[in-house]
Amino acid sequence: MGQPEFWNNNEKAKATVGELKSINSILKPLDEAIAVGADLAALEELAREDGSLEPELATETDRLEKLVGSLELASLLSGPHDSFDALVSINARDGGTDANDWAEMLLRMYSAWANKRGYAVELLDRQDDAVAGIQSATVAIRGPWAYGYLKGETGIHRLVRISPFNAEGKRQTSFAALDVAPEIADDDTEVELNDEDIREDVFRASGAGGQHVNKTSSAIRMTHFPTGIVVQCQSERSQHKNRATAIKMLRSRIARMQEEKREAEQLARYKQQPKTGFGSQIRNYFLHPDQRVKDQRTGHYVGNFQTVLDGNLDGFLNSYLQWKASGSAPQTTADDQ
Repeated sequence: MGQPEFWNNNEKAKATVGELKSINSILKPLDEAIAVGADLAALEELAREDGSLEPELATETDRLEKLVGSLELASLLSGPHDSFDALVSINARDGGTDANDWAEMLLRMYSAWANKRGYAVELLDRQDDAVAGIQSATVAIRGPWAYGYLKGETGIHRLVRISPFNAEGKRQTSFAALDVAPEIADDDTEVELNDEDIREDVFRASGAGGQHVNKTSSAIRMTHFPTGIVVQCQSERSQHKNRATAIKMLRSRIARMQEEKREAEQLARYKQQPKTGFGSQIRNYFLHPDQRVKDQRTGHYVGNFQTVLDGNLDGFLNSYLQWKASGSAPQTTADDQ
């Protein structure tokens, strides 16, 4: 990074900076833990002679335990793409307008989580609903181990609340689907794409963006025949830029599919295949009759709905990593139905 020509290739330079951040996110806490451990040993000897140092000893012990806990958690991010940036796609499912509103709430929630961690968030595609909320959206979340932390969020998220769109004030259940894929670099040879396997459609972008949006066909939709994956991008005015982003999204989705296949084969050996169909949501969010958010897989529970919507997701993300590493059975109860 100290070389004069480092920033000549902006894309490559950003990738290098990202790699450095990922490495430092492990090495700096490790260095700190080693230093605290050494100081703790010396402090313990002093506390044996001077009892007034015991509170400081307890404080430093707690600090070391937290550092070691964080390092143990980081050690669980061992997947082939865990250090990559993440592409998060959100789609409204069953529930009508409430589902569209719920999908937009999730978009804000994950953006808030990313902002709290100092990650960059880039909106790649957004399809607004005619009444409220969104039909779908895709954002890139870029930061150290973004995909490793977020990949467990893939699945159905279920919201139960009194509908703000129902004049009778009835309880409404709505669903949104989340898909998280690693952001694969353009020069990554892991995923090969053949032109004959891809259909490209060009259309006019919709939504906010001024007169240009509705007058030019700059939006790109790509269909990958072998996998059935469909991606689209309309965030840029340039058709060329939208095409490049769509290709990146397609590579990422295919890489995620390949990773899921490997994981499914591994889980099949231990008869731990994830449940599908009715009741397959990974997390329930309740606003009625009481406030609570509970993960169906790990059993992790938060009794404050709003704090979760504000992006305080680390408890859910960390418990998923620990649950997956332990190979535990899902934690579900009749109250979650």
